[in-house]
Amino acid sequence: MNKRIASAFISLMIISLHWDMPVAAEQQGTVTENNVTVRRGPGTDFQKITQTNEGDTYTVTQQQSKWVEIQLDNGAGWIHTNYINIDEVAITPTKITIPNPNTQIRSGPSTDDPISHFADKGSTFNVISSGGDWYEIKNEAIHGYIYKSLTKAIPNSSKSNFTNKSIVIDAGHGGRDVGAIGATETLEKDVTFLTAQELKKELTMLGADVRLTRPRDDFIPLNSRISYSNNFKTDVFISLHYNSVPGLPNVTGIESYYFQDNNQDLASLIQKGLINATQSDDRGTSFGDYLVLRQNMKSAILIELGFISNQAEESRLQTTMYQKQLVSGIIQGLWAYFANYK
Repeated sequence: MNKRIASAFISLMIISLHWDMPVAAEQQGTVTENNVTVRRGPGTDFQKITQTNEGDTYTVTQQQSKWVEIQLDNGAGWIHTNYINIDEVAITPTKITIPNPNTQIRSGPSTDDPISHFADKGSTFNVISSGGDWYEIKNEAIHGYIYKSLTKAIPNSSKSNFTNKSIVIDAGHGGRDVGAIGATETLEKDVTFLTAQELKKELTMLGADVRLTRPRDDFIPLNSRISYSNNFKTDVFISLHYNSVPGLPNVTGIESYYFQDNNQDLASLIQKGLINATQSDDRGTSFGDYLVLRQNMKSAILIELGFISNQAEESRLQTTMYQKQLVSGIIQGLWAYFANYK
């Protein structure tokens, strides 16, 4: 097992997901002075990595005494608390209501997009995604975008969209099948296993019945993985993978695949959640003729969560914050799917 990845997961903080809430609260830090040193660890004895300037903002992953860890483009670094202000990032609501009559809903997240509907006062919507000043919303009659300030969040109920849902997580490869090999020899089987473990933990906390096709570093034939899903009361099957194209080391991004047409929405919602949570390059949702999807009788998708052949992306996926973001993105997508389709 790759020791750097294992270390990242040992220090992984639990995502603070509340019942019926798809997005975790996060902290953001804003640098307050110019030419502030970022170090490899929490102290002046650690090596300098880079410098940052007043107004630069970063996601904060953890704090130790007077030092905080921040998410960089190609890894993580530490900065003294004297030079950074930390604020909570607002949590996206799961449901909103319309407080005023004839509220405009648009076909896209901009005032340049045409108005597609006028919502009545008191009407309610599920929030599918959040970006900038706009929510993507949906109910039985309307699907569109609304300016956030025109809405009011509905307090969360005590019931989770994941209660009584059965989810099978398939960590790609395992045992003698190492999968792809990264730019610095990271093994795909190790990363998928660790991501699957964390995803299981968070979904279990939300009330789901979660099963793993391989709970250890074992070689599991594809037919056995399919049979496990088909013979279990599976609501959703998710196969986790990391991509690699050694000949194209600059390629990055996340992509999701489906085989059955009725699984396209599931793939699209999880893809949207992942891109929203990670801000990674969006490689889209596509038809995928994979055995674990083709012979699966349940709702099933396969996700390529990044390119370990890209050294910067390989480094990023080993960080605490990025793994939290991946898990949060999958959960956002599943939440939207169960809210609207199950």
